[in-house]
Amino acid sequence: MADEFRLFSESVVTSIQRAERFVVRVEGRRRIPASGLVWSGDGLVVTAHHVLERDDNLLVGLGEAQSISASLVGRDPSTDLAVLRIQNASNEAFPRASIDSLHVGQFALALGKPGHHIQASLGMINILGDAWRTPTGGNISRYIRTGVEMLPGFSGGPLVNASGELIGLNSSALLREHAATIPTDTIQRVVEALVTHGRIRRGYLGIGTQPVRLPEALGEELEQETGLLVVSVETGSPAEQSGLLLGDILVRFENDPIRFPDDLVANLGGDRVGSPVEIELIRGGQRTKLGVTLGERK
Repeated sequence: MADEFRLFSESVVTSIQRAERFVVRVEGRRRIPASGLVWSGDGLVVTAHHVLERDDNLLVGLGEAQSISASLVGRDPSTDLAVLRIQNASNEAFPRASIDSLHVGQFALALGKPGHHIQASLGMINILGDAWRTPTGGNISRYIRTGVEMLPGFSGGPLVNASGELIGLNSSALLREHAATIPTDTIQRVVEALVTHGRIRRGYLGIGTQPVRLPEALGEELEQETGLLVVSVETGSPAEQSGLLLGDILVRFENDPIRFPDDLVANLGGDRVGSPVEIELIRGGQRTKLGVTLGERK
């Protein structure tokens, strides 16, 4: 038993040592610095959006005493991700674990570097769930919950597997009851958008809505109990230009059921900006369809 415990301990140390060079200190707020991770060899660093209280005068700590200036590429509050760029690229990126290799019961390490030295917390993957939407509308590809302890300054730092490979980025701001881990494929999507556009593009329809119960016959026909009642239409908006009216009830968006406001928000992705989409609605008790070209929310 003693030998097994020693081997396990040594393997944990090895995993931390493999990952340590990709973990950085991020100085972007008045109190304790946060953590970040080296995303690509050309100088991109990813951290948590909420740990950056300013857009300039940002520093990234690479070693025990070395801090260098970083510029903000962009940030996405809905997924609590921010991307920085530093000049002295290492030409190495954090090795990434395959999301398909994750299993409940696997040990994982939360790493942070809010000071000059690496810090670690060991736990287990407790839950692997499906895609989920954050309270602010961000789309996360997998729900990952672990038993690691989020020490002060750990937000923005990595969760790694037993081989020291990156599973995702840890954030203490997305959920109230516990920390969330943002998987690497979600990080990749957000990084690409921020590098290309400097922001996450959001579709714009220009309506105000509220959930409303559908008439029983229509509800059975559509296999849903509620839709979204249009209570306001902004002047000059894509909704007005397409002919949406007060009193319309939205029930489908490109064949996806629309039951609550979150369903509509989830369908207004940046990839649909400028593209025609089909909306099914109830008008005067009858089902009808409208084509709408989405604008971009500013």
